[in-house]
Amino acid sequence: FDDGDHWQTLQLNMASSSVRDIMVKDDDLVAATHGRGFWILDNVTPLRQLTAETASAQAHLFKPQVAYRVRWNTNTDTPLPPDEAAGQNPPEGAIIDYVLGERANGPVTLEILDATGDVVRQYSSSDPVLKLDPATINLPLYWFRPPVTLGTEPGMHRFTWDMHYQPLASAVGRGTPGLNLPIAAVAYNTVAAPSTPFAAAGTYTVRLTVNGKTYTQPLTVKQDPRVKTPALVMQRVYSASKAAWKGARDAQAWAKDAQSLHEKATARTSSAGALKAEIEALAAKLKALAGPPGGRAAASPFGPAAPPPPAAGTEDSLADASAVLASVMNLLATDTPPTALQEKTLTDANTRAAKVTARWKAAQGELALLNSKLKAAGQ
Repeated sequence: FDDGDHWQTLQLNMASSSVRDIMVKDDDLVAATHGRGFWILDNVTPLRQLTAETASAQAHLFKPQVAYRVRWNTNTDTPLPPDEAAGQNPPEGAIIDYVLGERANGPVTLEILDATGDVVRQYSSSDPVLKLDPATINLPLYWFRPPVTLGTEPGMHRFTWDMHYQPLASAVGRGTPGLNLPIAAVAYNTVAAPSTPFAAAGTYTVRLTVNGKTYTQPLTVKQDPRVKTPALVMQRVYSASKAAWKGARDAQAWAKDAQSLHEKATARTSSAGALKAEIEALAAKLKALAGPPGGRAAASPFGPAAPPPPAAGTEDSLADASAVLASVMNLLATDTPPTALQEKTLTDANTRAAKVTARWKAAQGELALLNSKLKAAGQ
């Protein structure tokens, strides 16, 4: 930082070895050793932005480097054995660096906002950490990547957004969240298969909140340059998958609301007087609208699949709608144009979800009218 008058080590986990060549490639520092190997220090952008002011600030969010939307691994063959010699790849996703000058006195939160200002992903240092219990997990624990949380202690912190939308509260058909490892595993470094699709290439905002103060930086996400699907086609995929994600998320939240309202309405029937029949009828509608947790697909023995069309005389629930849209959302999580069958599946899912949404809005109208009647009756 001062033309070499003072030096600070960047050795980190690099072995003590003679370095015979060094270069900076884009944002990475490459050091070649005399032992015919080389080490890479990934993403030196914080060093380029570090100043006396940022080093002494209570908190500072560095501007992230350009992130590339690259799939973690598409090799679905048998994974390498843990004792096979292999290098370590850089973190996949958007790398976010921040520094804290003092310990945070509350949770540190990190949010990713899209160009419209909508939050597509949110993290908190208080998020629960998945605990691996060898007594209940049917996989060797050495396959799992150690959990990484947002740091709250003084010093530099690095966190990675996997460039996927916020996971649903319960990933329909995905088994236990955080335990569904892909077959393309890497010893000590495997993360669960994502339950939501990739975010689109474009411009995002990173928002860090520490001790009640907010810091923001722009983030550019680019498509994998090896993907040759036209940008307009990819935008169709992005738009459809995001709409399915948002619909599944909303339907899931509405199902929870419907279940809560059903329980409250049921509790009121004993003291409803002349309005008892109306409350019972609305309670029955709310129960049908909520549906079983996870939808009818939750009890299916056939793995991740959308609920089948309802039988004659029955209707989809909000939980069913969430499961249907979640299934379509994962179906569209590709870098290729949607097939005719996928297009039809998406249309059918949106039609089913729209019908359930209309019933939910109608039930809300009935609830408002019933509340007004109860208020007029002094109840």
